[in-house]
Amino acid sequence: MQIGMVGLGKMGGNMAERLRRAGHDVIGYDRHPENSDVAGLDELVQRLQAPRVVWVMVPAGDPTRATIDQLCEALSPGDIVVDGGNSHYRDDKKHADQLGSRGIGFVDVGVSGGVWGLQNGYALMVGGDAEHVDRLMPIFQSLKPEGEDGYVHAGTVGAGHFAKMVHNGIEYGIMQAFAEGWELLEATDIVTDVPGAFKSWRTGTVIRSWLLDLLVRALDQDPDLSELKGYAEDSGEGRWTVQAAVDHAVPLPAITAALYARFSSRQEDSPAMKMVAALRNQFGGHAVASAEGQRTKGADAPGADVTPPVEAQH
Repeated sequence: MQIGMVGLGKMGGNMAERLRRAGHDVIGYDRHPENSDVAGLDELVQRLQAPRVVWVMVPAGDPTRATIDQLCEALSPGDIVVDGGNSHYRDDKKHADQLGSRGIGFVDVGVSGGVWGLQNGYALMVGGDAEHVDRLMPIFQSLKPEGEDGYVHAGTVGAGHFAKMVHNGIEYGIMQAFAEGWELLEATDIVTDVPGAFKSWRTGTVIRSWLLDLLVRALDQDPDLSELKGYAEDSGEGRWTVQAAVDHAVPLPAITAALYARFSSRQEDSPAMKMVAALRNQFGGHAVASAEGQRTKGADAPGADVTPPVEAQH
């Protein structure tokens, strides 16, 4: 199948490569010319055979809106635009209506897999009309992990991004619990092998998970996390999850507390936030702040020393 990919960063670039390895014809565009197959979106559209599919993997907000505005003018009836970024689910309806007025389909996809996705596949949460989703199934089948799970047509337009938003909210809570447990173990004189305690939990316990594996990996690299500053960003989905909970009158005390903990990390050097920062760097290659306060680039996916299970990917 032929597809255009807009945005070839850590996620988009690896997704394009996974699709190529599966035999798909991928034409990529990125604002960095060295990563791009074409000079611009207009050339990308011209290179694609109708009916076209264009997958957008650019930052949420204005960059996504500007890209969809341009594609709305360049594409033709019968084409489909896929928003695979972390857009707010409320924006999806606007984009679907905008493109639909020109006869262009729209599908929103929450994508999870981080820097490990090229090797292990991406969990996909899809929203959109069945006719559009069905056309894209060869792409989804190539991107998802092997096996039965890792893909869901979650509902109508907006459902994919809503499901991914809640996924990331849950992730906030799990990481915060691990981080607080690590801080408490570090604070006591009774436990003298904190990394060993976490390693012991990787087998046979009810909290074993890919995040626990990544936590152990982070401690192997920096046993007391002294190389990190206790500062953790939030990329938006946690805030949106809490706001959606307010809108629907659904109590989310754990997720809300985890979001507020990230806010507090920016006021002082929080030991627990060192672990949250380390985990975000491990699973998503997100940038971290060193103990000296310098921002460093996110890590690329390592070889295969920690392989996430299909059911637990970011």
